[in-house]
Amino acid sequence: MIFAVKNAIMLKMNEKWNGILNVYKEAGWTSFDVVAKLRGILKTKKIGHGGTLDPEVTGVLPVAVGKATRLLEYMEQAGKIYEGEVTIGFSTETEDATGTLVCFTPVLSALSNHEIDAVMATFVGQIQQIPPMYSAVKINGKRLYEYARAGQTIERPARQITIKTFERTSSVVFDEKEKTAKFNFRVACSKGTYVRTLAVDLAEKLGYAGHMSRLQRTAANGLTIEHALTLTEIEKARDEGNLTTAFYPAEYAVSDLIRVDLTELQFEAARVGKKFDEYDWTELSALTESRFAAFYEEKLVAVYMRHPEKEGVWKPNKVLV
Repeated sequence: MIFAVKNAIMLKMNEKWNGILNVYKEAGWTSFDVVAKLRGILKTKKIGHGGTLDPEVTGVLPVAVGKATRLLEYMEQAGKIYEGEVTIGFSTETEDATGTLVCFTPVLSALSNHEIDAVMATFVGQIQQIPPMYSAVKINGKRLYEYARAGQTIERPARQITIKTFERTSSVVFDEKEKTAKFNFRVACSKGTYVRTLAVDLAEKLGYAGHMSRLQRTAANGLTIEHALTLTEIEKARDEGNLTTAFYPAEYAVSDLIRVDLTELQFEAARVGKKFDEYDWTELSALTESRFAAFYEEKLVAVYMRHPEKEGVWKPNKVLV
């Protein structure tokens, strides 16, 4: 009986953990490791992350907890901002600093800032990118990294990605002894972008082998690295009884979607899952996006999507009230 009462109390306590956590993922942790650790800290299973980070990549990992996990698909699709470093002069097996050297193309003289900026500009917009062999993309039922670990290289179809900005953020440092050149960069990109492949492709356009030597995600879903909390800080906040202040509203999960504010009448329709017609609501006809986040009195009500079969009709993709 005592055990049952204790379980009931714990369940009630866990109901308050709803929203988005801005977690600082440290190097050496996988995104799954972070989620597993948080399940222990919060004593709840309803947790998921929005966008995988490689183990050695640090920075912002948005984590949905409780009811907010219903919005994970939008977090995973959201654009991200990264800051890192490109090393030109040699490439690695994994396209980052953790891999073994594959190709050495010595840089014999300093590269100009102008030359690099001009090439970086060619990547901005919608481009095609071939996923790296060391990635989790599935082909013929197997992850690409499984082929790579077996010493196999297979053909991979290119995927369309969007690079919003790609800019150099430091001067180019030429190392005459190592015969390499390095510089820092910032990139804002869509879901599915492999930043290490971007670094490799940039070096190739400059006429060299290269790799991404460092990377950090600095923003995602409206969350920034300045306000990210480590797992240790989150655990401390729990122990001190002020963890609720670490949670962001679920609305942060849809920060990349266009926002549409509902009237009271539209809210009543949306909350019961009714469709909207552009002919009755002209504001929708001006939208170029495929989805929008419907708000009423500053609260997220639903996410709507274009009807796959009926032109001019929007149907609820998710109702949240």
